[in-house]
Amino acid sequence: MEQLFIGGIGASEMLLIVVVLLLLFGGKKLPELMRGAGRGIKEFKDAVNKPIEDDDDKPEANKTTATKE
Repeated sequence: MEQLFIGGIGASEMLLIVVVLLLLFGGKKLPELMRGAGRGIKEFKDAVNKPIEDDDDKPEANKTTATKE
C-alpha cells in the first residue's frame, strides 16, 4: 500500500482514526473539538511569531513611587 503521509500513515490508517474519533466523541462534539484545537494552534503560532518585548521599554515598568519626606 502507498504511504500518503510522513511517518508511514496510509489512507486506511487515517480512516480508522477518523472512525474511532467519531465513535468516541460523536458527530456533534467532534467539530467543536477541532475548532478549539485550531484556535489553540493559531494562538500558539501567534505567540511564537510575536516579537519579544523587553519590560524595560514599557513606561509602566519604570514608574517608581515617590515618598514624601
